[in-house]
Amino acid sequence: MGGAGGPRGRIIPAALPAAAFLWLLSLGGGTLPGQDEALAFKGARLIPVSGPEIAEGTLVIHRGHILALGPAESTRIPRGARVIDAAGRVIMPGLVCSHTHVGSPAGGDQSGPLHPGVRVLDAVDIRDPGIARARAGGLTTINVMSGSGHLLSGQTVYLKLRKGRVLEDLLIHTPDGGIAGGMKMANGTNSQGKPPFPGTRGRSAFLVRKMFLETQEYRRKIQRAGDDRDKLPPRDLGKEALLEVLDGRRVVHFHTHRHDDILTVLRLSREFGFRVVLHHVSEGWKVAREIAAAGVPCSVIVIDSPGGKLEAMDLALETGGILDRAGVLVGFHTDDPITDSRLFARSAALAVRAGMARDKALAALTLANARILDLQDRIGSLEPGKDADLAVFSGDPLSVYSHVLETWVEGRRVFDRRNPKDLLVATGGYGAGDRREFHGCCFGGTGDER
Repeated sequence: MGGAGGPRGRIIPAALPAAAFLWLLSLGGGTLPGQDEALAFKGARLIPVSGPEIAEGTLVIHRGHILALGPAESTRIPRGARVIDAAGRVIMPGLVCSHTHVGSPAGGDQSGPLHPGVRVLDAVDIRDPGIARARAGGLTTINVMSGSGHLLSGQTVYLKLRKGRVLEDLLIHTPDGGIAGGMKMANGTNSQGKPPFPGTRGRSAFLVRKMFLETQEYRRKIQRAGDDRDKLPPRDLGKEALLEVLDGRRVVHFHTHRHDDILTVLRLSREFGFRVVLHHVSEGWKVAREIAAAGVPCSVIVIDSPGGKLEAMDLALETGGILDRAGVLVGFHTDDPITDSRLFARSAALAVRAGMARDKALAALTLANARILDLQDRIGSLEPGKDADLAVFSGDPLSVYSHVLETWVEGRRVFDRRNPKDLLVATGGYGAGDRREFHGCCFGGTGDER
């Protein structure tokens, strides 16, 4: 299935001769021309996430958006649409990862523990092989963050995994024209160190509190200056970003593991009124009631062999289900390279095995994370009007025997398992991790994404 037929899929014969289709596939990496043409996937099992599954459905996309979906026998296909036989395939929304480090990002440095003015978008390599692997895992939207070795390591960036030559091709923009992203913070042992870094949990919280108090004073100085530019304080890029946090325009993505560290984050959020998402929450199951009462979402990491970090000693596969039943909005993340993005769907499978409801686990890969990133109006579910971001599986997405066959972003296919280069990325092997495409007997390339 794909631009016009996919693995063992086929175009309805009247739509396009097979030879012409193969020739078109040879152009531009399989992206079909004529994007104004509607495309209908017929006969697939559809998982909308926002509603019940459709055993044998039709999904119509047009100009980068979802036009219609429903049962195959009753869903109207526009005249002139290209029809793909998708029988035996499973189509769900493109997966959304709310916490990843693909693109080799780097934020703050050792000059201090707090770097609110640093933008990770200035440090993302879109030719990093991790981005191709993410597409191979069915991911279409990601939150790229710098590390957790700082109390605040900088501003995150939300990316659509379109094919592109430069980072600007992947950016998501807010309605006011800004660049979508959050703010990465951390507590616990990761952000402790020798001065100027804090040596204790108590001092960590003190430095964060001091930072926000200074930001509030910065706001008051601006307000007191009024229209008199001579009275304005010197411009401070870090405090400008923190004002976005205090105003609720930039959400804080907070790395935290232990139950007491989780409660410290909730305390700081309540004191200064900023929106926050708790990330990892290895011991979130211990304080699920408190997290739910605060109305704070959680981006949970699901791994079956944590190792190496005492804070994660009590990590439990049951955490997602426990938090969900307590009333918490739960998303999953890869923390790639902790979990390889190609295995992201496995997080939901493990959570279901540990007692989480299947529909909530699938939402944790998609719609819940869209909400966490404030992108729920665009992505995360198969609904008319939303972006045509799709993950096409060979079978049930929670089965170990299923593969991602295709990934689509805004109506364009960005991963196709039939393509030898994409298959190499999906399965590994010599050249799979190269920043420049592998050159060999079967395929070549310049490393140019387009």
